[in-house]
Amino acid sequence: MDWLGSLDRLARERAKAGLTRRLRPRPAGDQVVDLAGNDYLGLSDHPAVVAAAVTALEEYGLGATGSRLVRGSTDAHTALESALADWLGAESALVFSSGYLANLAAVRLAATVCDLVVSDAFNHASLIDGCKISGLPVTVAPHNDPAAVAAVLDAHPGRTAAVVTESVFSVDGDLAPLAELHAVTSARGALLIVDDAHALGLLGPAGGGGVPAAGLAGQPDVIVTATLSKSLGGAGGVIAGAEPVIRHLVDTGRTFIYDTAPPPAVVAGVHAAVGLARAADDRRATLVERGARIATRLRAAGFPVADPAAGVLSVPAPGPEAAVGWAADCQDRGVAVGCFRPPSTPDGSSRLRLTLNAGVPEADFARAVDVIVECAP
Repeated sequence: MDWLGSLDRLARERAKAGLTRRLRPRPAGDQVVDLAGNDYLGLSDHPAVVAAAVTALEEYGLGATGSRLVRGSTDAHTALESALADWLGAESALVFSSGYLANLAAVRLAATVCDLVVSDAFNHASLIDGCKISGLPVTVAPHNDPAAVAAVLDAHPGRTAAVVTESVFSVDGDLAPLAELHAVTSARGALLIVDDAHALGLLGPAGGGGVPAAGLAGQPDVIVTATLSKSLGGAGGVIAGAEPVIRHLVDTGRTFIYDTAPPPAVVAGVHAAVGLARAADDRRATLVERGARIATRLRAAGFPVADPAAGVLSVPAPGPEAAVGWAADCQDRGVAVGCFRPPSTPDGSSRLRLTLNAGVPEADFARAVDVIVECAP
């Protein structure tokens, strides 16, 4: 059992470095102010979303009962895919059971038509894992640097590349220069894969995401991925793009073919959330105002933060233990905030990640801002 001893040793080393992680189950209806989750538009418990899910639960039962190509595809799945394609301005869309699996499928698809991947240094773990399983040579480009991406592509003439980025980065919350990146990729015959998880619902016309906001909706050389668990308050993932892309994924995408389909109740609830999100300009305005307000307070307290590009505000902490303590103190006072430490942080630093939520009552949000500033190390 030496391998168990090795795991114990590694656990002690993580604890010494302040990198132990713990599950913290929450009860239904807890009263903690949520600035840690990703329910940006506050739709997860919207009455119309819940009602749609309940109706589908009664009609279809609890689970999808199979993979999408066996028995798992329902009318609810098809309707959601049509709605998502229309919202994102894409020819077609395909729903997965998680955004993580959608990202794996999108990057792995690149191995079929490309022979090089260029990945932003701050990309999410799902994109990094997709690069690994693609089997292609991977070059990690400096964060948000189109000139560096161009230099990589120019150094490999004659090779078809896939450039992989997020639109709004999940840890720091900064916005990728998508239009500039697309100018680089389109001029060199490269594919651009954009994870729009933290921009969908928040940016662009009717909240269609970072890709439409950059004027790139419907571009045939752009593949968009997103999760359905953030602004849409549900679960699942989606890939949107040209029809041949979706057809190829249905035929060959391993994380689509061999995975059980998302439950119809969740799919129906997400579909209802899409309609609400498209009309949620008031909620998006609330997020902009709240983001500016909390950033102003934190700057006044000495923290170097900018107004958030979307719904994520990253606040540096002196180290992992300080970040953990800060988050715990906030939790003790009824405010949930995200605590990000290596390896979740791509640059090796630690920070709080505050996620805005338009569904939080104004008085609770104002109190949460006070608590976060008062508990700062």
